[in-house]
Amino acid sequence: EVQLVESGGGLVQAGGSLRLSCAASGFNFDDYHIGWFRQAPGKEREGVSCISSRDGSLYYADSVKGRFTISTDNARNTVYLQMNSLSPEDTAVYFCVAEPFPYYACSGYGPSDYDYWGQGTQVTVSS
Repeated sequence: EVQLVESGGGLVQAGGSLRLSCAASGFNFDDYHIGWFRQAPGKEREGVSCISSRDGSLYYADSVKGRFTISTDNARNTVYLQMNSLSPEDTAVYFCVAEPFPYYACSGYGPSDYDYWGQGTQVTVSS
């Protein structure tokens, strides 16, 4: 059974940093796209970052490029999202996602394309 459990959210001041973790189980990272989405109140879910299976290519939304870094620790089956220079616009619930045996790069995958979602972790950035 695939499980994704996020942690690391919280309240931080603008300009601060947080590191989100997603403990994954039930699958091999090599066979799955893994990544992060977020959803702010009243807005649609937005793809933040992902790692494509097979070649490990990375994707970042324009809004987070240069500030967020996605990484994995395969020994711990954990994916991380390091978030720096946070702004109030980053306030959202952040979800870890995974999709098995994908056909193309994760940059082309929208929220409806991912089969597996974590429960989400709240990130609040105060001004």
